[in-house]
Amino acid sequence: MPLIHVLNGPNLNLLGQRQPEIYGRETLADIEALCRKAAAPHDIRFLQSNWEGQIVDWIHEARHEAAAIVINPAALTHTSVAVLDALMAFDGPVIEVHLSQVHKREPFRHHSYVSKRADGVIAGLGIEGYAAALRRIVQLLG
Repeated sequence: MPLIHVLNGPNLNLLGQRQPEIYGRETLADIEALCRKAAAPHDIRFLQSNWEGQIVDWIHEARHEAAAIVINPAALTHTSVAVLDALMAFDGPVIEVHLSQVHKREPFRHHSYVSKRADGVIAGLGIEGYAAALRRIVQLLG
């Protein structure tokens, strides 16, 4: 079965502790368990980094080992041309996920560089957004 990369950006390691009124009480480990179940029968590589360059490196690695990417770029959504450029070099489907409804938040969160490459964007569904993204990826991969 094709491998799916699930990439998570800055501060998502603090889920369950940081602003639970916005991001919920689930942890990143809870999201990983949900993703593994939703992606079945596919395997996933579930990763998180607070460093932009690390995320770019993982996208580069995905070019050679993954069939699809689900990405929650977190704050890099609004700032990183480097993440966009890396995703533009990836040939498989890309789904962008956000836990919160970014369009109901501060104006700077309304712009996403990643959306220019994403084949789908899911925002505001909490951790269920990851499951929805992976169900769609599984459909696309057949």
